[in-house]
Amino acid sequence: MSEVPQNQAGRPPYPPFTYETATVKVKAAQDLWNTRDPQKVKNGYTPDSVWRNRDKFFTGHEAIVAFLTDKWKIENGYRLRKELFSFTDNKIAVQFWYEYHDTSGQWYRAYGLEDWTFADNGLMKKRQMSANDVKIAEEGRWFKDGVDVNNVDISEKHW
Repeated sequence: MSEVPQNQAGRPPYPPFTYETATVKVKAAQDLWNTRDPQKVKNGYTPDSVWRNRDKFFTGHEAIVAFLTDKWKIENGYRLRKELFSFTDNKIAVQFWYEYHDTSGQWYRAYGLEDWTFADNGLMKKRQMSANDVKIAEEGRWFKDGVDVNNVDISEKHW
């Protein structure tokens, strides 16, 4: 694993991950993204973090903030759930679902996978995301206001 400068703050839990610490890391990322605050979200990533988000490729905090700012101007009402898919020493794979509506009010659910690699200090240094969006009706939403995203039953029929 790579060395991290002493002056770069970290974010526990740190690699190498166990099932328990990988699960904590996934739920912490879920909670951070659900703030919909790009300035907070960037703090989970190294300053030179490399991203692929669908068809977009970029690096660093400024690009992360710009990307998320633009994303959440379009993806209104964003609510996300992440689940641990797999892990190794400093890598975590995640499956996720999120819902949002566009500027016309049409609701969507995104189904996807992410591949994460972490620096020794627990900050993510690489994030790759692939997802598909499906139109849904208001009454078909899982993550309505007041619902704990962690308690929604997502079973095999949703895979």
